[in-house]
Amino acid sequence: MRHSGPVTNATGPEGGRLPPPLMAAQTTPERPWPVRHLAPKIADYIARMPPVWVEGQVLNLKRWNRRVFLTLRDTDLDMSLSVTLDAGALTGLQVADGAHLVVHARPQFYAKRGELSFVADDVRLVGLGELLARIEHLKGVLAAEGLFDAARKVPLPFLPAVVGLICAQQGDAEHDVVTNARARWPGVRFEIRRVTVQGPRAVPEVTAALLDLDAAPAVEVIVVARGGGSFEDLLPFSNESLVRAAAACRTPLVSAIGHEMDSPLLDLVADLRASTPTDAGKRVVPDVTAERAGLVQARARAHVAVARRLEREQTALTQLRSRPVLADPATMLDPHEVQLTATTGRLRRALESRLLTHRSQVTALAAQVRALSPAATLDRGYAVVQRADGSVLRDAAQVEVGEPLAVRLARGTLAVRTVSGAAG
Repeated sequence: MRHSGPVTNATGPEGGRLPPPLMAAQTTPERPWPVRHLAPKIADYIARMPPVWVEGQVLNLKRWNRRVFLTLRDTDLDMSLSVTLDAGALTGLQVADGAHLVVHARPQFYAKRGELSFVADDVRLVGLGELLARIEHLKGVLAAEGLFDAARKVPLPFLPAVVGLICAQQGDAEHDVVTNARARWPGVRFEIRRVTVQGPRAVPEVTAALLDLDAAPAVEVIVVARGGGSFEDLLPFSNESLVRAAAACRTPLVSAIGHEMDSPLLDLVADLRASTPTDAGKRVVPDVTAERAGLVQARARAHVAVARRLEREQTALTQLRSRPVLADPATMLDPHEVQLTATTGRLRRALESRLLTHRSQVTALAAQVRALSPAATLDRGYAVVQRADGSVLRDAAQVEVGEPLAVRLARGTLAVRTVSGAAG
């Protein structure tokens, strides 16, 4: 809990003030170290540190009384160190803001102001050849990771409503992109982020602007543009952290850095490389004049195509209507009617012939049946005697006196009864 009352130094038995603790771990709210006690200890601790070789980019270079003061800044992160050196250490070196240096320096703590700086005794300028070698090495690493693959690139929208533009705070790049884009499509709108495009502040500012525009829902394409410059001026656009931020960008990205001959690594990771800012302005939006002309030509071609199609269909329809079969549709049915009549006649004759044949067969079979039928025997005067149960009587001995019998004649049946038995 924070102490709310005043902090006083502890006193000894005689009322005198106790000396400060010897060790930092022995300090307490009642027995703190005064600043005059802490600052020399920090200075002594730092003085025991060995010198170190450190690399960075020069910022705020100043010369005063044979002394050089500069800030050595990290090229990837927003970190920097103050460096002091003798002006003679830069003899023969062309050092200015933006240059890359490797310095041999010892840390030094100024206890009076509580400041940490480095005192350099040797300076090496990172040459153009070494910078090119580093960029080539980084290019190989990023290519091996697939950041430059064509499959990763996405097409630009045909007609973006809002274009994000990252450009210098002062310069022609903004004018070139905006003027050429609006000359082609006056309705296009821009979200512009003006940043530092060279020197130590370029990488963090361009990266921040890129992330800001990528997060804006209305922005449909982003253009990073700057005019020409020296190789050193364009170095920020080959910085690894900036290139990786561009690769992670979800919005289609256009790189328009320098001129046709310039090729920073940002060009390789972007979805589209424009040779100049002017070229970028022409490629992010379509040309309204060309689109209008194309639309007029398309309408004319469509009109001609439809007219020709109607003409062909009208000609074909006229030819069809002029055929006899359409002039008198019954003509088409006449052959089928003749064929149907002939077929019907053949079927009728075949049926009649088949009926006559079967009628003769039925007559012959009927004669045979009649010849073999008991009725024919009855027609000759014979009779059939049946008992009451319907059985035919064949033996007179089987009849009992008074038994009723039925006598079937050729025509009709007689009911009789026996009056005597069979003769012996």
